[in-house]
Amino acid sequence: MKAFKQQMEKKATYLLLLLFIFSGNIFGQHRKLQNRPYADQRLCHLGFTLGLHTQDLILTQSGAVTEDGEVWFSEIPSYSPGFSVGIIGDIHLQRYINLRAVPTLYLGDKRFVFREQSSGEEYSTRIRNNYISLPVHLKISADRINNFRPYVLLGGYGSMEMASKKNQAVRLKPYDFGIEFGVGCDFYLPLFKLAPELKFSFGLMDILEKDRTDLKDEGLQKYAGSLSTATQRMIILSFNFE
Repeated sequence: MKAFKQQMEKKATYLLLLLFIFSGNIFGQHRKLQNRPYADQRLCHLGFTLGLHTQDLILTQSGAVTEDGEVWFSEIPSYSPGFSVGIIGDIHLQRYINLRAVPTLYLGDKRFVFREQSSGEEYSTRIRNNYISLPVHLKISADRINNFRPYVLLGGYGSMEMASKKNQAVRLKPYDFGIEFGVGCDFYLPLFKLAPELKFSFGLMDILEKDRTDLKDEGLQKYAGSLSTATQRMIILSFNFE
């Protein structure tokens, strides 16, 4: 009887030891060592962003008829990738909300194709679009899970063209403003936060320049007159370092 009791006590000890090891493994799977545990509690901080983007315009055709009876239509058939770089300024408002200003330089272009309605004749041109944008966002974050934290962005922007060339078939106004929204996720690394971010930008004003006194080439007048309005939109994939 005594030997049986000793065997049972030994088995119980082994069982408790196994349960302790097993529970430790489970706890370790759910709770990992957090990098930069106080990073989100800073009142304000700076960072920088690098990214790629595609520029596009929502075009409205004028349907104008030239003296030769031609009717031209235009489109942007494909997106051209561009590059962006900016500085992040972040203010902590409360546990889940941050206010951010991200002055950003965008370098890119837009390719236009003009097509005559009856003959199918085509004319293509490309215009450079390099401008500075100042977005202001509310960053709304979820709870942190180990070393990552998803978030959404809501806000608006104002932008200014750096250099608009003259004597082109299409010329855009130097100023624009609009709304932006996006999603991203903070990854907490030992030395900094890395956040892949996808944003969508929609302009709210017509940026097509209609007063074309700069257009010296009369052959380009029919292309310039084929458009009625143009509003900007853009998709931005960026990587934030904070």
